[in-house]
Amino acid sequence: MPSTAQPSAYAILEQKLGYSFRDASLCETALTHKSWMNETQETGRTDNERLEFLGDAVLALVTSDLLMKRFPDQPEGELSKARAAIVNEAGLAQVAEILSLGQWIFLGRGEEQAGGRQKRSLLANTFEALLGAIYLDGGFSAAFQVAEELFSSFIADVPAAASKDFKSRLQELAQARLQMAPTYSVLSEQGPDHAKTFEIAILIGDREYARAFGRSKKEAQQNAAERALAAMDGAGSA
Repeated sequence: MPSTAQPSAYAILEQKLGYSFRDASLCETALTHKSWMNETQETGRTDNERLEFLGDAVLALVTSDLLMKRFPDQPEGELSKARAAIVNEAGLAQVAEILSLGQWIFLGRGEEQAGGRQKRSLLANTFEALLGAIYLDGGFSAAFQVAEELFSSFIADVPAAASKDFKSRLQELAQARLQMAPTYSVLSEQGPDHAKTFEIAILIGDREYARAFGRSKKEAQQNAAERALAAMDGAGSA
């Protein structure tokens, strides 16, 4: 776990971000998961949920701006699909992994033992909190530059990413192979209103093919559909 005593404790992370915090406490807060606060009860410190809320809005604005510039002739509906293909749990977790963000997060023992440093949802939320912290520390231009650098390759791959509509592909495959349509069931909703996590299960007939989490019902459905496709492909090739 990173030290709170050294002002340079986040130097390696800052180097990867291409941004140095003027207020190191903002960076520290962005890396503080609620499980750590629940166990330590440290006074004068908060978890990262408010920064996550802010970072989510900043990232939506940045990616919207970048997509509009990259694809000046695309209609709103296509831009929305492209943004959803980039700013989702899988994409944010991938960026977090590039930053090796998991090693920096302050986690409680229970979350640590449950593999929290590798959880996509936790990594995605922490990255958003970090972007929110950069926005507060250096303004929108600083947050924009960091996000643009980290997401430039994702923006370039938008046509391929936007085509990954796993729900539509699963619908077609299920109808072709089983003559049945998949149904989606919400198993659970967790977290505060601004940062809910949904768990969705996919059933085709009376068989459950997959379940997955997401930060919205739509994202959880797409994640579950991707897993169900893999399961069906595996069964088909067996």
